[in-house]
Amino acid sequence: MAAAIGLREDFDSARLRAFAKASRDADQTRRLLSLAVIYDGGTRSEAAKIGGVGLQTVRDWVLAFNAGGPDGLIDRKAPGQRPLLNPAQLQALVEIVEAGPTPAIHGVVRWRLVDLGQWIFETFGVSISKQTLSYTLRRLKYRKLSARPRHHDQKPEVLEEFKKTSLPAWRKLPPRRRASA
Repeated sequence: MAAAIGLREDFDSARLRAFAKASRDADQTRRLLSLAVIYDGGTRSEAAKIGGVGLQTVRDWVLAFNAGGPDGLIDRKAPGQRPLLNPAQLQALVEIVEAGPTPAIHGVVRWRLVDLGQWIFETFGVSISKQTLSYTLRRLKYRKLSARPRHHDQKPEVLEEFKKTSLPAWRKLPPRRRASA
């Protein structure tokens, strides 16, 4: 059986218990108290029993404590998966969205998520789902908006002739009630 990993020399059980008492993190407190048992001469099995974990976990706590001191025993947010698109690719995506599609080149008249996903795959060789692409575009402050369709030969000056106008509400009253109103 391999020798146990030693704890740092600059701490003792009394200091660990003081840190545990001052801590607001329950998990850090439990870990500090378990390591205090080891400083007092207890076995790793006793420390594991106090912490409610296995020996491997106590070993991990010792490594974290040796590397970062009492703060090394605080749970941190996991870094998560790295983004599929790097900053240069995101910039290219922003530029293509801003410019809009060219029907002769891209084969579409407006960008859809599947079209942008296909463009990303063809350009960068990165396969990205519609959901991830939607999340990425929302993070870049884009929303799924669609312009109202408009005929290509529409003339704005002719539109005014076809607009329906309604009379003001006071003219719709019957003549006998108009005097009393």
